[in-house]
Amino acid sequence: MTRLFGSLEAGGTKFVCAVGNEAFEIVEKTQFPTTTPEETIAKTIAFFAQFEGLEALAIGSFGPIDIEPESETYGYVTTTPKPYWANVDLVGPIQKALGIPVYFTTDVNSSAYGEVIARQTVNSLVYYTIGTGIGAGAYQDGHFIGGIGHTEMGHTYVARHPQEEDFEGVCPFHKGCLEGMAAGPSLEARTGVRGEHIGLDSDVWDKQAYYIAQAAIQATMMFRPEVIVFGGGVMAQDHMLKRVHTYFEELLNGYLPVPAVEDYIVRPAVADNGSATLGNFALAKKLV
Repeated sequence: MTRLFGSLEAGGTKFVCAVGNEAFEIVEKTQFPTTTPEETIAKTIAFFAQFEGLEALAIGSFGPIDIEPESETYGYVTTTPKPYWANVDLVGPIQKALGIPVYFTTDVNSSAYGEVIARQTVNSLVYYTIGTGIGAGAYQDGHFIGGIGHTEMGHTYVARHPQEEDFEGVCPFHKGCLEGMAAGPSLEARTGVRGEHIGLDSDVWDKQAYYIAQAAIQATMMFRPEVIVFGGGVMAQDHMLKRVHTYFEELLNGYLPVPAVEDYIVRPAVADNGSATLGNFALAKKLV
């Protein structure tokens, strides 16, 4: 009998549900918009309930979330600004309905683990997603980095670009944090134009790359990883990775030895934004 494992990538925009086999090959996959908790969780349960013999499920969720098993709000989405989703129990109803073990972590931790699985020889990695929001997960020596909770590296503060001292960013919680200054919505906030319609000659791209390069500097200084992976829609453009490389080398200024920048700061090894799904399959398998 084929062993089956589940993956839920619970994003603020969409939920991606997948079932895979023991080789982490996708058997079936679906996605749907993230609407109200009641509707979205019900669709999630209905999808996974179809699979008799599903052994375990891993959920990588948008956050902040409570990942402390002893907490009264373990499994909850907590202080998110997303309408309707603050203080919502995500894990509880899914686990109760399916009756299987559930691993719960952030979507970026799931992606980081998927990248570790895909790269095989890598044992320390930091994964950032640069999209509508910014999050990051760090993995070292068999463990995710975190203590009383998960990391929130998207909300570290960054130095302002010299040409935009008055721009405070788009984060509703912090003025001048990485997410507020470099996530996709910051482009439209600066220019009045959505990112996909901004010409490559606009100086807004260099400003954004300047902040993303600072994220790579922070990861280098704090974790000394073997590789830093940048995923998400913003980094899908070739010109952005090149700009980040240039600013990273300028800001690092030779202070620490790192691999060649083209090998050190990279895009995902898993195609089609599949890092979190692969990571979740592997995390679910570890439960049984």
